[in-house]
Amino acid sequence: MNAGGDNRARLLALYGTMCRIRAFEETALAAHRAGEIPGPLHVSIGQEGVAAGVCLNLRPDDRITSNHRGHGHALAKGAGVAGMMEELLGRAGGHCRGKGGSMHIADFSVGMLGANGVVAGGIPIAVGAAQGLRLLGSDAIVCCFFGDGAINRGPFLEGLNWAALYRLPVLFVCEDNGVAAFTRAESVTAGPGVAARAEALGVPAVPVDGNDALAVDAAAARLVAEVRGGGGPRLLHATTFRLMGHTSTDPAAWREVGEVEAARAEEPILRLRAHLLEQGVAPRTLDAIEGDARAEMSQARAAALAAPWPDAAVAWEDVQDSGAVEAA
Repeated sequence: MNAGGDNRARLLALYGTMCRIRAFEETALAAHRAGEIPGPLHVSIGQEGVAAGVCLNLRPDDRITSNHRGHGHALAKGAGVAGMMEELLGRAGGHCRGKGGSMHIADFSVGMLGANGVVAGGIPIAVGAAQGLRLLGSDAIVCCFFGDGAINRGPFLEGLNWAALYRLPVLFVCEDNGVAAFTRAESVTAGPGVAARAEALGVPAVPVDGNDALAVDAAAARLVAEVRGGGGPRLLHATTFRLMGHTSTDPAAWREVGEVEAARAEEPILRLRAHLLEQGVAPRTLDAIEGDARAEMSQARAAALAAPWPDAAVAWEDVQDSGAVEAA
């Protein structure tokens, strides 16, 4: 049976977001290898289903916080590609004026409160933002993305405790790729894991296959409605797989033989593509979506390379201490 018009449009939007994330990450990797981007990148290739499936259910006025692997979250929430690419290349037109780089992209205009180079650093920011929304009387919510490595950090306990205590409108999303940097999570995490820890604090937790974008979309839709309806915080535990190394300089030689190849067969873009083909979507339609995404990111890279660098005079702006020395 062919998908209905509304449902098909939603599935194509989901597919398009994942393709744009994949194309952005691949373009950024190419720019890094060409020496255009200073410092390593943390890309989310293979994890696109979580960002796309969750953010499809968020409103423009909802907020998100992210982690060091946050390009996909920013794109899925609507952050401008030009500003993101310029930020990676350190140009003046970047979302943070070229000062934050890959790990600190923020775009307040779409509710993206920022990626964070500190593991679990986005959790208390999300909780504070939710407290602020409560005080403002808004029904907007906050979605907080973090990895499995964050659950062993203090802010996880503190953040979920505070959110549960005050029934704050936060959707916590754990992107569990099973690896914290280069370390298998199971080797450093005691007990049954993130869901059990959340529920011990009174935060209901729902597991989902993060590589199944349709399942993520459905689970997120239900949890977002519960949070927005005043039900208090919820946690979505999305299991996924990072197809690349920890950073753009990591060849992932520490992976077991055949591990990545097996995971590629189950990655989210291929799975949704197969579903769409089964639903009667023409291959050329999906090919066009992928091609448009690659062209968009290629153009953004070229534009960023041609963009101006920040003026040295603004170096001390946006910081608490101006660096000026007062005369005695």
